[in-house]
Parts: sequence; structure tokens; C-alpha cells
Amino acid sequence: MKKNLLVMMLVFLLTILAACAPDRAEETTPDDDGEDGTEVTEEAKPEKLVIWEDIDKSKDWLPAAIASFEKEHGIKVEFKELNMADKIRDQLRLDGPSGSAPDVVTLPHDQIGQVVIEGLIQEITVDDTVLKTYSESSVTAQMYDGKLYGLPKATETPVLIYNKALMEEAPKTMDELYAFSKDFTKGDNYGFLALWDNFYFAHGAIAGMGGYVFNESSEGLDRDDIGLNNEGAAEGAAYIQQWYKEGLFPKGIIGDSGGAAMDGLFNEGKVAAVMNGPWAFQGMRDAGIDIGIAPMPILPNGEQVKTFMGVKGWHVTEFTENPYWATKLIEHLSNDENSKARFEAVSEIPANVALVDDPIIADNEGAKAVAVQSQYAVPMPNIPEMAEVWGPMATALQTLATGKAQPQEALDEAVKSITTNIETNHPAK
Repeated sequence: MKKNLLVMMLVFLLTILAACAPDRAEETTPDDDGEDGTEVTEEAKPEKLVIWEDIDKSKDWLPAAIASFEKEHGIKVEFKELNMADKIRDQLRLDGPSGSAPDVVTLPHDQIGQVVIEGLIQEITVDDTVLKTYSESSVTAQMYDGKLYGLPKATETPVLIYNKALMEEAPKTMDELYAFSKDFTKGDNYGFLALWDNFYFAHGAIAGMGGYVFNESSEGLDRDDIGLNNEGAAEGAAYIQQWYKEGLFPKGIIGDSGGAAMDGLFNEGKVAAVMNGPWAFQGMRDAGIDIGIAPMPILPNGEQVKTFMGVKGWHVTEFTENPYWATKLIEHLSNDENSKARFEAVSEIPANVALVDDPIIADNEGAKAVAVQSQYAVPMPNIPEMAEVWGPMATALQTLATGKAQPQEALDEAVKSITTNIETNHPAK
């Protein structure tokens, strides 16, 4: 009798313990290495994942990448296209709270800080072997406050584009380019043009001479350490002003209409070389210009031009119910095979280090130049405070271009405005 009672009590306790045990949303699969017979835990698979890709950027590569993911993991994947510059972020703000947000989105890296603060995307965790797939600077661009929020998809940065009918080969140094411009610039013809009243382009010379926007700390970018009026920045600004002072840049390429004016002169065959990005290549070719493309020449101080780099990335939304599989999906989308296929389809240069030497990049003059220049480039700061930099720096650069201020004076005023705007619009945490 006592024995039966003990057995009944034991069964009862086991039943209670089983009922109290946490639900498991995982399933076990054999360890890939299989060396010690251990098993790894893998989260249960969802029926479907949803991607938002940039408009007109999915054709001829994304369906194939999805098909291979579906075949490997047995998870259905759907996608739709939305404008990356603003529509994806704005739509995510609406669809997230309503429960209809996607699992994966693509965004430009300079939006990361703001969308993290708004709770639209989440931190991801991947193996170091995955991170080594991409250039260090492109991974840095996907980080905010020391945490990783995406994987790189494509990079872009300004390079030197020249008219082969007017310039036989790209100069190796800015001193050579300056000497060429002094000789070539006559009437409506110009040796070299750059939108150096626009901080996006001017940053290359300012940073190359020793300036910086926000200093890097162990916790990310330090908004209180601004280096846009240090000695190096002033030297860079003086170098920029020199080109305007000596009449090597026309007055018409200052301000909002400067880009169109510069493009028009180049496409008319009146400019030997310009500083511009890969987005300009096709328009120049369509204008009938036989263009050569190279990394930016070395500055007079022997340093590289440190152009701003933009990085497009894949991100896991805060609203997904399947962050594990969404992360696996972005690893798949950005692997070497799919990044190569995406480049072939849309001509956006991947951040994958293994592809720099691949013939598809190495034999493509424009892609190679962007890939090489990206090694020296600086990711645009992705913290919200960066919004306060553009206006004051544009004002400073335009006063330099028109000779209304000296470099140190203009930069001191810009940094004063930037600091005030940051304190006003971005209260310290």
C-alpha cells in the first residue's frame, strides 16, 4: 500500500513539474561540425518572412536569393519594393504599431541612429566569421552606441571621374591635378571641379588634412567632441578656398544649383575631371562622354582624400516575431554569392571583401575605383546629431568659396552653431 502511494505521489509530482516547465519554441538539429556529437538549439521556423527592398532594386537577383533560402530552410519569403530614402522608414513608423510591419528592411546607414531611438529596428547578433565577410568600415557604419544593427548591402563614395578625350590618365596626386587645372582652365573650360561648398564632398579634403566630425569613443561617436575647427580642418578649408580664389572653380557651382551646373559642363565636354559618385556614371555615358574612373588623388600632405561613405544595409525590424530567422535571412541576402548577383543586377558596389578581387569588380573600372576609395572613406555619422552639421558647414564653406571669411573664422562659427543646435535639439541622455 505504501509502495503504491509513493508511486502515485511521484507520478503526481512529475506531472506538476511538466506542466510548469516553460514552453519551448526551439527544435534541435545536429551540430554542423558533428565532431563531438552535440546538438545545437535552433528556433522554430515561421511559415513566412517579409522583406522590404529599395524600389527597382530586386529584379534579377532577389527572387533567386529567396528561392535558395526557401530551399535550405523551408521558410517562405515574400518581398515588396519601397523607396529606401524615406518611404521605408516612414511606412515602418505606421505599420509597426499596427502589426503589419515586415521582418527585414533596407535602409541607408545614416538613418540608423534615429530609427534605433524610435524603436523601429533591433540589435542583431552574428558570428565573427560573418562580420569578416565585409569591410571593417562598412560594418562600423551599421553600428550605433557600440551595438550592431544591420549587415552591409552596398557602399558608395565619391571618386575621380575624368573625360578621356581631355585627360589621358588619372593623376596620382592632387598637386598633379592642380597643375593640370592651372594649365587647362581657360574661358569655359575647367581642369577639375568639385562641389566643395557641399560638406558631403568637402569632407574628403577636411578629414584628409586632419579634421573630423565626431570623435570615435569606446561607446561610439562622441557628439561633444567635434573636430571641424581643429588645425587640420582649417588646413583643409584653406586648401578648398585656394581653388576658388584662383578661379579654378566657376562661381556658378556654388549653392543648390551647383550640382546641375557641374554636370552640365562635364557632359558638354568642357571639364576634364570631376569629383562625383557612382550615381553619375550612367548619365555621363549617356551624354557620350568616354569616362575614366579612379580613386581620388593623394592630398598635398601625403594623405588620402577621406571621402564620406554611404552604406546601405539589411536590418531586422523591432516588430518581427522571428528575429533569429530574420537575422539568418539577412546573412543569406548579404553573403558573397548573393551580393555578387545583386551587383550584376543593379550595379551597386557590395561591401564584401572577397569580391574586391573578383573579376566582376576588378575588371569594372568604376566598381573597382569605388571599392578602393571606400577603403579610405569615412562612414557618414549615423547619430541623430549629424542633422545639425550640414547647414552650418554649408554656410561656412560658401563663405570660403565667395571669399567672405577666412578658414578658421568660418569653421569656428560653424562649430559654435553645431554645438548650440545639438544642445537645443538633442538633450543629453
